[in-house]
Amino acid sequence: MSEIHILPVFVAALSSFLVGGLWYSPKLFGAIWTRENGFDSKTHKGRHPASVFAVSFVFSVLSAAGLAGLLGASPSLVDAWLIAAVVSLAFVGASFGINYQFAGRSWTLLVIDAGYHFVQLSLMALVLVLLA
Repeated sequence: MSEIHILPVFVAALSSFLVGGLWYSPKLFGAIWTRENGFDSKTHKGRHPASVFAVSFVFSVLSAAGLAGLLGASPSLVDAWLIAAVVSLAFVGASFGINYQFAGRSWTLLVIDAGYHFVQLSLMALVLVLLA
């Protein structure tokens, strides 16, 4: 963990916001995700967006730092992507799958959310390797 460089971690965390903004936009999966969650503009009144984005960014930094720690000092791009794929599919996706089954959430929602984390962590791995 002492080999983690903060700038690549922050850039990787920012990359997840770019992917998330596109992934959950109406142009990709936003409308389906909203429907599958049972949200609509009248019933979905969450916390203030600034709070949501700030907390989400902290979690993105934590995720990027954890991935950087797993990757080590100078991984190859292939090794970094394989680690990101295992983490996203075997840990994140599988954990979502367990929770979603008990919560009665749809397979569509699982694919959207787990797919986002696969793309997110893959991009983070790319950023971390390129900026290492």
